[in-house]
Amino acid sequence: MTPPDDTGAGARPPRVPGPRRLAGHPLFWPAAVLAALLLGNVALTHDFLAVRVQNGHLYGSLVDILQFGAPLILVSLGMTLVIATRGIDLSVGSTVAIAGALACEHIATAQDPGSPATVLTAIATALGVAAAIGLLNGFLVARLGVQPIVATLVLMVAGRGVAQLITDGQIISVSSAAYKMIGGGYWLTLPFAVLIAAALVAVTSLVTRRTALGLLIESVGGNPVASRLVGIRAAGLLVTVYVVSAVCAAVAGLMISSNVSSADGNNAGLWIELDAILAVVIGGTALTGGRFSLGGTVLGALVIQTLSTTIYTLGVPPETTLVFKALVVIVVCLVQSPAFRARLSRRGSPGRGRGPAAPDPAPAAGDVQARRQEVHP
Repeated sequence: MTPPDDTGAGARPPRVPGPRRLAGHPLFWPAAVLAALLLGNVALTHDFLAVRVQNGHLYGSLVDILQFGAPLILVSLGMTLVIATRGIDLSVGSTVAIAGALACEHIATAQDPGSPATVLTAIATALGVAAAIGLLNGFLVARLGVQPIVATLVLMVAGRGVAQLITDGQIISVSSAAYKMIGGGYWLTLPFAVLIAAALVAVTSLVTRRTALGLLIESVGGNPVASRLVGIRAAGLLVTVYVVSAVCAAVAGLMISSNVSSADGNNAGLWIELDAILAVVIGGTALTGGRFSLGGTVLGALVIQTLSTTIYTLGVPPETTLVFKALVVIVVCLVQSPAFRARLSRRGSPGRGRGPAAPDPAPAAGDVQARRQEVHP
């Protein structure tokens, strides 16, 4: 019995080698970059990966990366859903500032700033206003047809002014142990902010991957016209993702203001929207919409936070920090790009791209005679 021809219709596809298949996994390159940054820090600081227990709490550089990266993870989480619908949300930084300003203003003017009821009311107020901001963004995009970058850019500028109006241009300091717990407290030896971020990521992943919501979001982002023709209510989905993005940003704002026990309407959450977009892109979600990866987004946010920690460890001057971060992010995106890697592999392969192309084989005499008969019967 002759073996089947590899070129036939029934031939099995060639097996991809293990390393190449691993490199093709969507989470491979974000995880590889994160591992490279951690190893680079180990070379600079030998006890960088050391984690110790002190007073019942975990301490160490890794714990700090998780704690200070929790707000960015939350903002990036909401940004992922928005980008999956082929949109963008530039107002998350202003939402961070507004949420922190509202919560701190309410606690500072309350009769009992330390009571749990005061803190819960402050949190509810901040989340409610953030949901209203998300509704406004979603209404402008889904109902009025305003471009997402324009609709959210308006609130990016106006929201920062609203935050400064709430704080009257001052830094509002609060003294509340219950509020401090959100961003600076510990529970079960771990930072409470990390537990909040992990819970929200788990809930979002469960809702988008165990129900049809994730598929509907990808459908709207991948092909809006086809989604509308099959009966998907794209407008409602767009409003929903913008509300989720704003609420995630508000929780991040509560974490940031709680960690420093103050609200700064001018600097809180400044440029965090750009870091969130970078985290989403590094995680493998395309800005053109469609498929998204929540796990990749979390890895991308950790890459950005680890990069910031590395910059501070190297002692890079503050005025050049953004330039250094931009260069590293460009390198990360190039390494992650399949087209860039394919071009490098073609250049590195011997014998490719050298010499003239082989000429086409001459037609047979019978083919020439047949063509002549077709033209001149």
